[in-house]
Amino acid sequence: MSDRDETMQTWWHALCAELGVDDPGTDVTQVLDLAAVAAHAVVRPAAPLTTFLVGYAAGLAGGGTDAVQRAKDRAAALAKDSATTEDPA
Repeated sequence: MSDRDETMQTWWHALCAELGVDDPGTDVTQVLDLAAVAAHAVVRPAAPLTTFLVGYAAGLAGGGTDAVQRAKDRAAALAKDSATTEDPA
């Protein structure tokens, strides 16, 4: 595991503890991959907004890994679609 990966895992566990939530078992790499898709396909500031909203949507849908996966897949598809859509302006 790289230093970056270890730092991210440490941060993830510290953040879960600080927010008073159990580690949901989410693959941190998948979250970072989604952020990268949003940043590159839309605009860079879309990354944190996308990951936040995916988590929020998953929570409203009952939470759990299935809800996270569905929300992540929908967000990634939209971001990729946005990258291929021409700007009408």
